[in-house]
Amino acid sequence: MDSIFYMMIFALAALAVIDLVVGVSNDAVNFLNSAIGSKAISFRNIMIIASVGILVGAVFSSGMMEVARKGIFVPSKFYFDEIMFIFMAVMIGDILLLDFFNTLGLPTSTTVSIVFNLLGAAVVMALIKIGLSDELTAADLSSYINTEKAREIIVGIVLSVFIAFNIGMIVQWLSRLVFTFQYEKKVKNFGFIFAGLCLTAISYFIVFKGLKGTPFYGSIKDYLEHSTWLLLLVMFAFWSLLMLAIDRLFKANVLVVVIAVGTFGLALAFAGNDLVNFIGVPMAAWHSYEAWSISNIPASEFSMGILAQSVPAEPLLLAIAGIIMTLTLWFSKKARRVVDTAINLSHQGDTVEKFQPNLLSKSIVKGSTNLVNLFGAAIPESIQVKINQSFQAPVLDTTGTNKEDLPAFDLIRASINLAVAGVLISIATSMKLPLSTTYVTFMVAMGSSLADRAWGRESAVYRVAGVVNVIGGWFMTALSAFTFAGVIVYILHLGRGPAVAVMLIITAGLIIRNYLKHREESAPTNSTPSSLTKSASKTVAGIIHESADNVAKSMYRTSRIFNGVVEGLSNHDANELKKMTKRVAKLEEEVEDLRNHLFYFIKSLDDASVRGSNFYIMALANLTDVVQSLELLAKKSFKHVDNHHKPLSKSQLSDLKEVERMLGKILVEVENAFKEESLLKLNTCLGKKAGIMQLINDKVDSQIARTRDEENSPKNTTLYFNLLLESKDLARGVFSLVEEYHNGMKGQ
Repeated sequence: MDSIFYMMIFALAALAVIDLVVGVSNDAVNFLNSAIGSKAISFRNIMIIASVGILVGAVFSSGMMEVARKGIFVPSKFYFDEIMFIFMAVMIGDILLLDFFNTLGLPTSTTVSIVFNLLGAAVVMALIKIGLSDELTAADLSSYINTEKAREIIVGIVLSVFIAFNIGMIVQWLSRLVFTFQYEKKVKNFGFIFAGLCLTAISYFIVFKGLKGTPFYGSIKDYLEHSTWLLLLVMFAFWSLLMLAIDRLFKANVLVVVIAVGTFGLALAFAGNDLVNFIGVPMAAWHSYEAWSISNIPASEFSMGILAQSVPAEPLLLAIAGIIMTLTLWFSKKARRVVDTAINLSHQGDTVEKFQPNLLSKSIVKGSTNLVNLFGAAIPESIQVKINQSFQAPVLDTTGTNKEDLPAFDLIRASINLAVAGVLISIATSMKLPLSTTYVTFMVAMGSSLADRAWGRESAVYRVAGVVNVIGGWFMTALSAFTFAGVIVYILHLGRGPAVAVMLIITAGLIIRNYLKHREESAPTNSTPSSLTKSASKTVAGIIHESADNVAKSMYRTSRIFNGVVEGLSNHDANELKKMTKRVAKLEEEVEDLRNHLFYFIKSLDDASVRGSNFYIMALANLTDVVQSLELLAKKSFKHVDNHHKPLSKSQLSDLKEVERMLGKILVEVENAFKEESLLKLNTCLGKKAGIMQLINDKVDSQIARTRDEENSPKNTTLYFNLLLESKDLARGVFSLVEEYHNGMKGQ
């Protein structure tokens, strides 16, 4: 039995590394959001600043490790074997939960995840002990669990959501009222004062939150708490004078300094305080094992009261953890995905909306609109006009600029996001209130974006739906962590060593599966030869050339999908047809992305090339028709086979394959014609339109005759007619594309 715990220590060490990776991938949104969204600093410099903050914070984080040891449960109430099963269940549950959120690209709280994993595992283990005892009852559960701490965390979750959102909205609204969107001149005049205020807030945050775990914090704690206002005044004077000097002497934008320092501060606080979420449990397990291994007491009898003692410093382990976190920050694609979610929801302009509207988001938008109209009626019109002028966003000249290169929001909002988040977290820390940094930073960003009118009539329902989904995910984090860890610890208690091995294998399998799935889904759009590309040309000739390349790729993929559908029907293979529906969905997503890019494409054209926009629009419309026909073909075929209806008859399959062969040849010829941009070959393709149309009409007539004489399956008949008609629509869309390009190339 002793060897099991020895192996568990190695397993927990490996889980700690994995937890660091998935944890940083999720929490990177806390300190990267403002800097990346505003594009105030190059991405490389942002990463360097954040990396330094993480390394410094990690080395000084030992004071926060007490949470994992005694913050949630009473360690003296458990024996060594029970504690080890609790820790193993917590780490497995935490990793799988965070990896799940990372794969979805949703930010959640690593603090809440680890706390509720600890709470769930400890509660179930305590109930097991109570159930095995003749003297204890459920009322004794409170002697095992720190219920007051759990209650504080739950209240902190709710408060952080509403307080952070409203404070962020109010402060941003007032700041925008003063600076407006044309803030450059005002920043030159008194921006050093604004920067001084923001940097004072951020510095206060670094001192009270970021350095809380440092060894020397205890010696200055009393002074800081009793001289807060004096310290704030000194900070404000120092930063204001420094910003004035930077502005006047170096002609640098002081808001960039604010964003750089704020990013460093949040990264420092993240590593200094949230590192416990990732390695606190494995470190506590190691210290438990050290104490038990020299005790010569059976694991089932060794009380873990030792965990109530102060945690020993582990500078080497903390430094290694900081390095792993830094490497994850640089190389994790999931971290960028989570950051992108937060940035898209707070984007000042139009962007690809990730979330679909739901009933709740529609109701919130409708109710908020009515409320704004009600209050607006009570404000004099002259004041409304003046306010609206402050919130009038400038029209940017996007000629020659890629949409992706534009900032999601300006430097004013980025500075407010960092300063307000820092102040709220600092106040909560000084008052010893549990407050999630993820919740605060995210909700401040959402509140400031609402105040900046980033959630306009065209995007409000999508943005609100996204925020609702994220908040719902936060509450699901607590519930899922509690339940999941409880179930796992019960399984480990029953199965002991074998159960540990099985759970580790399952965990590894799920992580690898999620990684492969995420890599497939997040592969760069232009990473394969058949992927569609957005038009970057500004001339008609260039547009025709780039669009021809997209059509050639589309024809290649269309022929492959159409062939796959027919093969799937022939073999009655639901898996193959499901694969085809996914390929169609991917193609449809790329075409939709091209359509979403249409606004920016037209805005970027020069006056001489406006004719190209009409050509491009018509080409996209025809391409959309082709994809829609493919989608119906794949979905109807999959539904038929998945519902276990009778296969198509031999005569139906024979006719369908004949249509597929002829249409497939045409698609290949069209693909080659577009690759070579050959007018002659395009003209040859057009000459085959009548042939394929007549073939499909003949097959329709044949099926009508079969239906009257021999067909006895209504489902087959319906499916077959749908396939023929959709094939006809598909061919019609392809030839419309050919005609459009044929005429466009002739008119150059």
